[in-house]
Amino acid sequence: MDLNEKSQANVEYMIESIKSKLRMASAAAMQASAFSVNHYDDIRDLYDMVIGKDNLSISEVEAVVSELGRLRG
Repeated sequence: MDLNEKSQANVEYMIESIKSKLRMASAAAMQASAFSVNHYDDIRDLYDMVIGKDNLSISEVEAVVSELGRLRG
């Protein structure tokens, strides 16, 4: 998948990957389709950070979830 292309499909892929990596309990409530390509660069930055880490601390997970909430819609 070429994440350099700013598309809705790539946004949804990155959100799903982040949710999977975080093992979010509330993942079902956070639909990837609710994220706009208008926030692509921010989502890509978040994706790169999350996927690049082997483990995330509780505070990092909380920060990511908070940021996802800000970017939704």
